Amino acid sequence: MFRYTALAALCVAASSASAGEFTARQGGTVDLGNFHGVVYYTEADDGYRVVTTMAAGEENLAVRFVATLTEGQAMVISVPGELAKPGQTLEISRAKGKLVVAKVESTQ
Repeated sequence: MFRYTALAALCVAASSASAGEFTARQGGTVDLGNFHGVVYYTEADDGYRVVTTMAAGEENLAVRFVATLTEGQAMVISVPGELAKPGQTLEISRAKGKLVVAKVESTQ
């Protein structure tokens, strides 16, 4: 319960944008079906340290994804869809000195 409460507090503190360009230490919310969470990044010597924390409801534990992206790199987070339905995919990329978060069409 404490972990979900901490995630909820991060969501409230983050901006309401669900996709778009982010600046350092600016959080934004993300939604992938039943999974909701926040994305933020900090600048490090070796790139942008991107942290994404997501959970599927308050009774489930949160999951954290951490990656360091250099210019031109991207990471993908996807969740499966229901039976015979496509999943949802989120792409987080670094381009032209900015972090871009966008939902992309799932191929499965």
